[in-house]
Order: sequence, then structure tokens, then C-alpha cells
Amino acid sequence: MFGYRVPAPDEAMLISGGRRGLGGAPFRVVTGHGKFVLPVFRKTRFLTLAMCEAEVTETCVTRQGIALNVRAVIAFKVGNDTESIINAGQRFLSDQDQMSVLTGRIFAGHLRSIIGSMTVEEIVTERQKLAAEVLDTSKTEMAKIGLIVDSLQIQSIDDGEVGYIDAMSAPHKAAIQRQAQIAQAQATQASAEAQQVAARNQAEYARQTAVVQAEYSAEVDRAQAQAAQAGPLAQAHAQQEVLAAQTELAERQAKLRQQQLVAEVVKPAEAEAERIRLLANAEAQRMKIQAEAASSYDRVALDRMLIDQLPQIVKEAAGGLAGANVNVLNGADGLGEIAAGLVSQGLTILDSVRQNLNGNENEGRRPDTAATLLQLQAKKDGNDKRNGGDGPVDIDR
Repeated sequence: MFGYRVPAPDEAMLISGGRRGLGGAPFRVVTGHGKFVLPVFRKTRFLTLAMCEAEVTETCVTRQGIALNVRAVIAFKVGNDTESIINAGQRFLSDQDQMSVLTGRIFAGHLRSIIGSMTVEEIVTERQKLAAEVLDTSKTEMAKIGLIVDSLQIQSIDDGEVGYIDAMSAPHKAAIQRQAQIAQAQATQASAEAQQVAARNQAEYARQTAVVQAEYSAEVDRAQAQAAQAGPLAQAHAQQEVLAAQTELAERQAKLRQQQLVAEVVKPAEAEAERIRLLANAEAQRMKIQAEAASSYDRVALDRMLIDQLPQIVKEAAGGLAGANVNVLNGADGLGEIAAGLVSQGLTILDSVRQNLNGNENEGRRPDTAATLLQLQAKKDGNDKRNGGDGPVDIDR
């Protein structure tokens, strides 16, 4: 639109002309928005608010009297407030490049002043402290001209051909070199150890590889040997199975032959022996029965004979008493007792004969009837002699 002006984001628009609304300021400041400006009656100029740079290269003398070449870079700009814009506009609006020149000169003076109060060691080791002191001392002056400093960087410090800084750094260089040599030696040692470890690992790997190859070769050889022996082994196993089958067949044939021999020879022989044994037992039983029958017959005949002879035996015993002087003390009872004694004597003789017969039978001998009768007669004769026939016989109860 005709007469309407708008400043850039990094510019301040300065409108001069007219006295209304200025409040004592020589011009009106507009930033961040547009403004309608009457042509002919108002004049518009623009002041940059962008960042500017000033470089300082200055020879400064330290407190020790050593000259140092110092190079520094200053970053600055016009302040954003209205007062700073008015101050900077009044000083640099017609030639804004002078801001860098004037800023460099201001900082050069403060840099010489501050370095003159410090030693080389402080300047070299405490550059940040040097920059902070320079900023503090120049802040007031820069605010008066409407400028603010964003940063100050000391780029380099050099003593030329004096060699003070080199001498000062020599111990550090030596220490650094020593550390570097130590580090290099350690690195070399570590490298040698790593190479040795790698060589050992390679040797171990080669050994393991050789062992594995040998084991593989041995396994291959065993497999080949087993494969080569498979045929003979199979044939030997087959022959062994054939021999086992033949042996089993022979054992079965032997068992069958043994069974045949048992059936043809042993069994008939056992049957014949059993028949003979049975016949012998039968014959022995028959003879035993005959012997028992004969023995029973003889014993019955003997008992009958003894019974028949018993009266005679009693008679003979009584006859022995015929000529004897017998005194009977108790009358008829005494005579009865004498008769009973005679009968008892006869029965005793009969029992003795029977016991003799039974003893002979237990010993397996057949009784002899004649011998038994002879023994009976001898016993009778003995009794007669003991009685004497002459002495008196006293019978007492």
C-alpha cells in the first residue's frame, strides 16, 4: 500500500519527521509490525538488529613484560530495547559498518589492560577467565552505544620468537611424550602379547584340527576294516549257526536213540527183572506160607502130644512120692495142695516146652518134636533126682 512500511524481522524501522508522539526521542522506533508513513512529511530508515562480528588482533604485554600476540573474536548486536536502538541509531545509522570497527577498538583496549595484569601462565591456562573479565569491563561502554556482546572467544595466544610459551610447555610436552612413549610401549607389548595369544590360539586350533582329522581318519579306517571284515564275519557267523544247528540235530538224534534204546532194551530188561522179582517174591511167600503151615501143624501136634502126656507126667511125679516119707501137717487140705503142686509142676513143664518152641520159631528154625520130648524127659528125671524119693517132704502153708 502506498505509504505503508514494514521492517524485516532483524531490523528496526526508524521514522523521523514530525514531533507528535516522540516523547523527546529524535525519531520513532518500529519493530515487529508495519506503520503508515506519510510521504514527504516523514522519512524512514532501517537499522539492522542482526548479529555482527568484530575481530581483534593485538600485541599485549603481560605483567612479566612478555609481549603476546592475542587474537580474539567478538559477537555483538544492537540491543532489542528502544533505548539501545535509539543509541545505536544515533551513532551508526549512517555507517553501520563502524559498529564492528568501534567494537574492535573498545575490546582491544580492554584486552591490553587485563592482559597487563596477568601472567603468561594465567593467560594460557585461564582463557575463559580472561574473556569473562574483558566482557565485564566492556559491558558498560557497549551499552552506552546501544550494543550488547553475546560472546568473546580468544582464538590464539602467541609469544612470537621469545619461546616462553614453548619453554613453559616443555615439561608438559616431555610428560606427554613420556606418557605417549609409555602408552606406545604398552601398546607394543599388548600387541606382542596379542600376537602371541593369537599364535597360541592358531597352534591350538591347528592341534585340535589335526586331532580331529586323525580321529576322523581312524574312524574311517575302522569303518573300512569293519566293512572289509563284514563278509568273513558274516560267513563265520553263518558257519557257526550251521554248526550249532548240526550240533542240535545230533543231540536230538542222540536223545532219540537213547529213547529207542530205553524202549527196546532197558524197558524190556526192567520188565523181565520185575517179572523175575515178582516170581521170586511169590515163591518166597509160598514157601513162607508152607513153612508157617508146617510149623503150625507141628506145634498143634506137639501141644496135643504134651496134653496127652500130661497125665503121665503127673503120674510119674506122684509115683516119685510113693516111697517118700511125707508128713502132712494140715490133713486133707495138705493132700490137696500136694496134688495141686504136682499138676502145677506138670503145667510148668508144658509152658517151658512151649517157650522153647516159640524161641526156635523166632530164630527161623523149625522145631524138632523128638528133641522137645527128650528135653521134657530130662527135666522130669532131674526133678526125680532132686526129690530123692527117700527124704521126707514137709508141706506147710
